[in-house]
Amino acid sequence: MPNIDATAPAGLAGFNALGTAGAEAGLLACCASPAFAREVAARRPYRDLAALESAVEAAVLGLPWPEVLTALAAHPRIGEPPRDGGAASGATGPGTVAPGGTGPGADGTGRDTAGDGGGPAPPGATGREASWSRREQSGAAGADPAVLAALAEGNRAYEARFGHIYLVRAAGLTAGEMLDRLRARLGNDEETERDVVRTELAGIARLRVARLLEDPEGTA
Repeated sequence: MPNIDATAPAGLAGFNALGTAGAEAGLLACCASPAFAREVAARRPYRDLAALESAVEAAVLGLPWPEVLTALAAHPRIGEPPRDGGAASGATGPGTVAPGGTGPGADGTGRDTAGDGGGPAPPGATGREASWSRREQSGAAGADPAVLAALAEGNRAYEARFGHIYLVRAAGLTAGEMLDRLRARLGNDEETERDVVRTELAGIARLRVARLLEDPEGTA
């Protein structure tokens, strides 16, 4: 057992002490892959936040592609906030619903397939995860309508090309920056883009696991 840092935040101590089910439930809000949650929970206890973040990143980067798609299906599309104001049901942003389907990820590709985004929650999505997505995408709030329209068009083009939603670590980015990155990534081949998606997913998971320790009850 590793030597636990006595100055570690109470949130980390609490996370280390959780039962397996409780730890995995919290981790699923960070990355909605069951394999990810199992692996990170099983490696406890963690000495400090840096060790936990490193384990989170390694677990995401090592996920097989079907598990990545499971995680993507829990994200709303970039630039399309949840219609219900943040609850998991009806979420539509970097990773929810493509026109013509019957529900998020219904075709097994991680795409949104619920029509106009007003359908059921993406698989694995939670109220906490929807709240975090909304915060991370705050750079798109109040953006120029033309930029948001271009993001919507870009989302459609991206999904048509790669078969899954466009995911980017949106925290700190403006809507224009999110759009620029989307357009640049449309030029990637499939293998390159999968690597980029894993990297973005890992960045989001690292950010969220720190929030999980700060707010284990999901009240923020």
